[in-house]
Amino acid sequence: MQITRQSLFDSAMLQIGLFEARGVSDRCGDVERQNRNALVLPLAGVFAKHDAPSRQAIGTPSHAVFVAADTPYRISYPGGIGDRALIMRFGDELAPELLDRRGAPALASNGLLPPPAMMLRNLLRTRLGRDDVDDFEIENIGLDLLRASFGAMRRETAGLRASALTRRTRALQRVKEAIAVAPSDKWNVARLAKLANLSPFHLCHVFRQMAGTSIYDYVLQERLAQTLDAVLDGDDDLTTIALDAGFSSHSHFTARFRSFFGCTPAALRRSANGARIADLRKIVTAQPH
Repeated sequence: MQITRQSLFDSAMLQIGLFEARGVSDRCGDVERQNRNALVLPLAGVFAKHDAPSRQAIGTPSHAVFVAADTPYRISYPGGIGDRALIMRFGDELAPELLDRRGAPALASNGLLPPPAMMLRNLLRTRLGRDDVDDFEIENIGLDLLRASFGAMRRETAGLRASALTRRTRALQRVKEAIAVAPSDKWNVARLAKLANLSPFHLCHVFRQMAGTSIYDYVLQERLAQTLDAVLDGDDDLTTIALDAGFSSHSHFTARFRSFFGCTPAALRRSANGARIADLRKIVTAQPH
């Protein structure tokens, strides 16, 4: 396994780094701990964070994943794909309200990012690659992303018994993992329901209740999130990006992208600049949490 870590930003309050794993296995690795809280924002690929034998959180470019300081966990890479991610590290003093009185995290392990936060994440990565980095601006963008991510990961109490919640969580994670490994596949409800060991009707109900969106919209979000890196940082033709992501055509991809992110992929590629970042920060900080 080849692991690459690159420090992109370091202040007393916040550290931001780029992590990349290649040549990986889908087996769980050794137990790890972080000495600071970490927010993982995947840019490409997929990983799973295992908090316990039957509890895991999937990390894809449409998710934010929280790793609490001094908490044991293990990592696997479903499908052996590997991943590339921005990692923000911070101490408890940055957001003490996120920890309960016993020091346990008040956040779920992961959450679905809103579209503006996904774009802001990728634009932040682009900005950190430039020479004229403004430390104050980067700290503020980082805090905006933390706020959006924390809002997506707030724990929800569904009033379910612990055993029922565990069964539903396992079913949901099996579905998410399958989609994450191959988002461009021609998925259907029956196929995913079989993976979850639920009826199609029950899966649709459980998925919407626990993920906050329909299965169809979730697959679409995964596909679109996977394209952001190529749209912003790559030189590939947009038609190639569209077809690789599972869209039937350039026009289909463009229409879905615009509906989800509020602009076309071509417009985003042209406007990956300070003005776009400022606009996205306004949208992200206005998100209701």
